[in-house]
Order: sequence, then C-alpha cells, then structure tokens
Amino acid sequence: MNTPLMMGAVAYAPKVVTIWEGFKAWFRENGVEFDYILYSNYERQVEAQFDGSIALAWNSPLAWVRAERMARARGQQVRALAMRDSDCDLTSVLVTRVDAAGGAGSLDALRGKVIGFGAIDSPQANLIPLDYLRQHGMLAGTGFQARRFDVLGGKHGDHIGGERDAALALMAGEIDAAWMIDSNHMAFSREGVLPAGATRIIARTAHFDHCNFTVSPGAPEAQVARFGELLMAMSWDDPVVRPLLELEGLRAWLPGRTSGYDALIRAVDDERFYSPEGIILASDYRY
Repeated sequence: MNTPLMMGAVAYAPKVVTIWEGFKAWFRENGVEFDYILYSNYERQVEAQFDGSIALAWNSPLAWVRAERMARARGQQVRALAMRDSDCDLTSVLVTRVDAAGGAGSLDALRGKVIGFGAIDSPQANLIPLDYLRQHGMLAGTGFQARRFDVLGGKHGDHIGGERDAALALMAGEIDAAWMIDSNHMAFSREGVLPAGATRIIARTAHFDHCNFTVSPGAPEAQVARFGELLMAMSWDDPVVRPLLELEGLRAWLPGRTSGYDALIRAVDDERFYSPEGIILASDYRY
C-alpha cells in the first residue's frame, strides 16, 4: 500500500470524526491513500506541519497566519491549497438590544459601555472585531470595556460557544453589545437565543476569509496535487459526495487564497497574539 497523504484536523466537535472518516473512504475509492490525525488544538497542529507529521492541515485563518510566519522564519513556505465556498467573503456583526437603556443604536453610543467578544483566539468574534473597533478609534479599556467569553481555547473559535454565551449575556442585560459572525447571528435568531425583533446590528466588519487547507513545507507534491484535483472535482450533485459537503458546511471547494486575511494579520500584530516568527505572545491564552 502506498504511504498515505497525512492531514491534520482539530477535534472541535464529535462530527469531525464522521467528516474525515467519510473523506478518507471517498479519497481511497478515488485512488488517493489519505489519512488524518486529530489534534486537540490548532497550535499543536501548526507545529506538526514543521516536524514531518502531516503534509496538509485543515487550518483556521489564525492557524494559517501562524503557519505562514513560522515558515517564513525558517526560510520555508506554506501555501493555501483550497478552501470552502463558505469560507469566502464573511463578515462579523456588532449586535445590541433594541430595548437597551440609553438606546445604543450607533458605535459612538457604545463608548464607555461593555462589549462582549468570543474566545481570545476567535478570528471572527474577537481579533477581527477588535481590529474593526481600533480602526474606528475605539480601544479596549479606554473607548469601551471588553468582556470576553472564552470557550475551548485552542479551537480558534470553531466551537461557537463563546459567541452563543455572549449573545445570551446580551439578552440578559449583562453586556451592552456583542460581536458574532453574521451566520451565527442568523443561527441564534433561528434558535431563539436572540428573539425575533429583539436585536439590531449597529456595525459590520469588512469581508474576510476563513479556513484553508495549508500545505506543509516538504509535502509530497504529486500526492498533494492529486488531492487538490479530487477536491475540486467533488460535486454537490453527486449523492455520495453531498452528505460529506453538507457535514463540512460547503457546496463547492475553491482554490485557496490569502487575500482575505489582512484584517486578521493586522489584529494579530496589534493585539500581540503571535510574534513575526509565530511565537505565541498572548499571556492569557490557554489551549
């Protein structure tokens, strides 16, 4: 048997095993020996990209930033092979209660108030929102008070519990506003976490991108290329493939791009999350 192409993925929920077991079977049926290693957090996964353990990593955008920095510091390169259609052109929203005392209906009205954020390592619910506020002249501790809802550190916000906890705190009147990715705002509205008509959006970030398949330095190029070809060939109309795509939350795979990470990169530097070499600087980060 050929040596399998090894991929890393983070076990942020039980469905991760189902997803990658399904992909493993499908790739093998299509002539690619493929296997995966599950990691408890993205920091360990990124480090494994540099010790020969994995040829590919299904990385969060924050994990991509660290991998790219670590590679550059070593005189190496990583590249984004592919991403989901659902990873492109996303936004996060700042939500307030319609019935809030004082009627916080604008960003300026939140000066001096308490704003809720997701986990410390969440691109969409902490780092990118902090960058947005910084770009609009609002800094934590002076322009507003930040309350972070840390859930499952090291998962980079893939576990949306922090965003849900912030939404619940908003409705309980514990905070004045809360950040969440737009799709979760809609999901929380459907679930009743945010009752219909009870909230309004007062700010929205610029578009950003999310996860990508990151190719490790020294990965076997022929196997990676074939893996990429098969990814792009996966069709929503194929009844065997569709359940896998549904589980992973996409309709089509797209070529990887890195142009949608600018705000996150800026936030990583401004918040001193990683050094330019990919060293973890955030002192209160637990993973």
